Amino acid sequence: MQLHQLPDDVLYLILSYLDYKSLSRLSQVCKTVYHFANRDAVWKRIAREFLNTGITRNGRDIYPHIPLKERVKISQNWYDGVCKVGTPLSWKKKLMPWLQLDQDFLFLSQAAEILSYRLRPQSRKLQRNPVAIYSGHNGDVCHFSLTDSHLISGGSDGKIIIHSRMDDMPVELSGHNQEVTCLDARDGLIVSGSRDRTARVWTLAPSRLTDTIDLYDRVWSVAISPSLSTFVTGTACCENFSPLRIWDVERSQCVSTLGSEFRRGAGVLDVVFESPFQLLSCGYDTFIRLWDLRVSPRKCTMEWEEPHDSTLYCIQSDGNHMIASGSSYYGVVRLWDKRQTKCLQFYQLITKTVSSPVYCLRFSSSHLYAALATALHSLDFRHSPSVIR
Repeated sequence: MQLHQLPDDVLYLILSYLDYKSLSRLSQVCKTVYHFANRDAVWKRIAREFLNTGITRNGRDIYPHIPLKERVKISQNWYDGVCKVGTPLSWKKKLMPWLQLDQDFLFLSQAAEILSYRLRPQSRKLQRNPVAIYSGHNGDVCHFSLTDSHLISGGSDGKIIIHSRMDDMPVELSGHNQEVTCLDARDGLIVSGSRDRTARVWTLAPSRLTDTIDLYDRVWSVAISPSLSTFVTGTACCENFSPLRIWDVERSQCVSTLGSEFRRGAGVLDVVFESPFQLLSCGYDTFIRLWDLRVSPRKCTMEWEEPHDSTLYCIQSDGNHMIASGSSYYGVVRLWDKRQTKCLQFYQLITKTVSSPVYCLRFSSSHLYAALATALHSLDFRHSPSVIR
């Protein structure tokens, strides 16, 4: 019996013992084996061990429309640091932009407006003109969040504006009396934080304020848990309590504090839920920390230190092994493998004669976009020689 005549379940078992190089070589034997060896089911186990393949730790596939073999090929470039760096957009005035990716669209805040650009399907470059512009703030947009149907923005004017992505009239919410520094929205729930030392909880439909929490410190970051039962706040750490606290959504009561050894001023600038039980944080103390929320007391299980002692402004995770971080000097972006203690790759997006923090970064399976003070930078990881055929 020839190899391709074996039953599918037997073939799957045989191929499960092969690494990605052997699978690639095997797929060149004949057309029949090629088509079988390229199936997602064959590559799923391997994809779990690679960076940014879209397979999360709980098995969810973020990019089901892209073949897994192709994602593993690109993942090798992420690991090796092979990419093409570009600058799709630039502007003269220094800003503090925020950005979000949503499938084939990139949203970027520019002063008092948020512009939506379409990404070209093949090149993933931005089309020159924005397809939509969201406005309404009297000052700069500081932060915004996307849902399937809405874009919710917070500005330096203290307002929160809910924009419909279906061209309906925006809804304005007033509550904060100073700049809205952070905001998160998920499944009809909105949480915002401000320099006025409060966090506020809102509902999307109907659009109204449900609670105000006094934190007695400036709020730099917020994130809603995927379970929707809790949210976390990160503050400036200028008072005598932990800057990271978890709150119950229904009761608006603090249910836990994270960490007790933050030095004064070690504010938390970004927080990201990886799951209802895992949280990533970063900030002025130059560390990325992974918190386990299942144990009591909640504790930090892993940490990674920025090697040049720079503040970490933002982080994003692939939900499995990779973290990307943006530093405060010279537009430095770093890639981290959670299975290692040291930085995996780093990219300096501007020269040492000019300095800017990476205010926000987002990545897809093949691209990373970073928003700096005067430009949007892109890293394209698709094109390079590969051992996978």
